[in-house]
Amino acid sequence: MVKAFVFGKFLPFHKGHEAMIRFALTKCDHLTVLICCSDKENIPAAKRKKWIEIGFETDKNMEVKTFNYSENEFPNTSVSSLEVSKKWSAKFKAFFPDYDLVITSEEYGYFVASFMEIKHIAFDIRKQLFPVSATAVRNDLFTNWNFLPDSVKPDFAIKVVILGTESTGKTTLTEHLANHFNCSFVKETGRDLIDNSNSFEFDDLQLVATEHANRIDKAISGKSPLIIIDTDIHITKSYSKFLFDKTLEVENEIYNSNKASLYLYLNNDVKFVQDGTRLSENDRNLLDLLHRQVFTQHNIEIVEITGDWEQRFDKAVTTIEQLIKVNE
Repeated sequence: MVKAFVFGKFLPFHKGHEAMIRFALTKCDHLTVLICCSDKENIPAAKRKKWIEIGFETDKNMEVKTFNYSENEFPNTSVSSLEVSKKWSAKFKAFFPDYDLVITSEEYGYFVASFMEIKHIAFDIRKQLFPVSATAVRNDLFTNWNFLPDSVKPDFAIKVVILGTESTGKTTLTEHLANHFNCSFVKETGRDLIDNSNSFEFDDLQLVATEHANRIDKAISGKSPLIIIDTDIHITKSYSKFLFDKTLEVENEIYNSNKASLYLYLNNDVKFVQDGTRLSENDRNLLDLLHRQVFTQHNIEIVEITGDWEQRFDKAVTTIEQLIKVNE
């Protein structure tokens, strides 16, 4: 029985790592993936472990383990060094005393194997199959977005929600912003499932909440880390209170799907347009007040967007650009 291991920080886990693990599985009977997580890093080992396990949940001859270490004890470097490799190899030997093989995509893999007196198999050291690194992903998320597996993308997605009461231009602004930033967007699910704001049942709101969360989750796998979302769960809860005087109970998963990096709230300082499916103008304005109360209750900080259509678009673009810069 051939036992092998691969190791890395997986910060984040990307398709190059994924390909290396799949390659490793073909070279052994049992594979261990060891995640090395230092005390200076802000993404916990448990999250990285989940990323990998989701992608390999059907591979029964594989396990994922974690090693939390202090950078004062172990060098935190990817440079190929005999001295560094010797220190890490001693720890690996303690973890894997009866293993036959180590598989890496780095030159230092040969050093590790030599110190452990086992075999090393290299995989795509020149990064020709997948020209990406975790450092490159961290430095330029947008360029390297498609190198992230679907299990990782939710933790790096930049979600921007467009909020507001009825007839404030949410749908139009959402689509214009998606075109401007060349990114995915999520339409307001309520407008698809409920034909008329004046005629629907309380239970319809649960369907809206579930379907909207599903659409957000699906959009995360799209072409860009930036996703523009028309409306969110808090607006749905506000409708529940306003029209039925009931609290809409939703699962934590729905809140997690809706959780965004930025909430843009469109002020109702524009002309009301009745298209035959909306509430009255008076109710529209009362609903605006309730929306704001709901966001305050849930500690959601909103960025107010006012002015005419052009001013709204310009303010939204500027605010999103600032958000992107922070995430670079």
